[in-house]
Amino acid sequence: MPIFKSPNPSSCVQCHLAGVDLKDYIRPSHQQTFAALRDQGLIDLEHPERSKILHLITMGEQDLDKGARLIHAKARNAEYEAFAAWIKACCRDPELQSLVAGPADAVVGPDRPLPVIRHARKDRLLDSFVRNIWSQRMRCFPCHTPHELDSEKAASGKAGERYANLKRQYGARMDLFKASPRETMRQLIVSSRSRSEKHLPLINVGEPANSLLVLKPTSKLPPKTDGGEPGTPSSLPPVSHGGGLKMHVDDQSYKAFLAWIQDYANLVQDRYASEEDLPEDNWFPTDCVLRVRGTPESWPALTTVQLFVHRWDDDQKAWQSDPLAFTQAIVTPRGMVNGALFLIRSQQDDPIDDPAAMLPPGRYLVKAYVDARKRLRENPTALLNDQPSDAEAVVQAQWRTGFPNAEVIPGEQFQPVNEDVEESRSTSGDA
Repeated sequence: MPIFKSPNPSSCVQCHLAGVDLKDYIRPSHQQTFAALRDQGLIDLEHPERSKILHLITMGEQDLDKGARLIHAKARNAEYEAFAAWIKACCRDPELQSLVAGPADAVVGPDRPLPVIRHARKDRLLDSFVRNIWSQRMRCFPCHTPHELDSEKAASGKAGERYANLKRQYGARMDLFKASPRETMRQLIVSSRSRSEKHLPLINVGEPANSLLVLKPTSKLPPKTDGGEPGTPSSLPPVSHGGGLKMHVDDQSYKAFLAWIQDYANLVQDRYASEEDLPEDNWFPTDCVLRVRGTPESWPALTTVQLFVHRWDDDQKAWQSDPLAFTQAIVTPRGMVNGALFLIRSQQDDPIDDPAAMLPPGRYLVKAYVDARKRLRENPTALLNDQPSDAEAVVQAQWRTGFPNAEVIPGEQFQPVNEDVEESRSTSGDA
């Protein structure tokens, strides 16, 4: 009952951001609790010490985050000892062993479906952080990535000097990215819990798009002073960035950053009630770059375009309906669309150890979706391939890595989608 009545969250918060609390497994009376736990297989009558509920309580001991294990150890041990003693006593009581649970008391546990509970695990959130934000950290080099500096490289020498000067001027806030993604994510979350009138939070749970984590890299340099000196960057609207523009609100990095922030905000506010509410969270970064040079006239400058890559299916003799990868960017005034690819993986697919291996050289279909209706302004994390494509091109791609080795498609190679193109492209894989 002390656990049931406690206003504090249980040790479940060590591994779960939402959806689970030990109180969910406790009914108003110990008789109801015992019967429900027993009937759901969470209590082992013959071997009380092997009860599944005890195993669930100790799951935090397997956490790879040593700091979290230490922080929650006291609460976790107290919970374990209380439940273990109570279960052992109950299993010796013949009346409790034969007690029949009423319909209203038969179920204990979280009221969220299992996929939602799994999605709210911190290790799942960390995996998403690695793919969506940590993978893009070199956009912030060298000012916010001290652990990426290499003293043995001449280029890092100048970068190191720049970082050192900024560190002296602005202090610890320059160290945005720590030595590991786990440390980085934890620090971003902790620092964003404190509110200040002097700056917006790095992660703005109430307004994800107003998080400094995306506002800073998409902001320009501060205006110069009257004397022509560099101005002081602002962390309040209008936000300015001492490093200038590092990403655009229409490119794939911004999309990845904001997708993660929105997901985290929804988790901590417990907004996911069903599996249908969950985001796909299935983007995997690559170093393969897709570039369209000399875009068609039907793609207006400064309009966002999403490019989806489809593989040829030798068995079906057709292009695969589900895309393998995508990127997005604005059409530059010089008629170029340029972006690194994100692989798209279904939840059933095996984990990706080598993203480059998923893009072997070969013939591919690239579908272009022009955001003429500004759908991405309303939902920046949306994918536009739920509608017919605007143009398509068949390419023989090598998929080398790095922007200097981008896969370039001439704009005239894209054909507007109409019935003739739709009919002919089904066999163009062998062309």
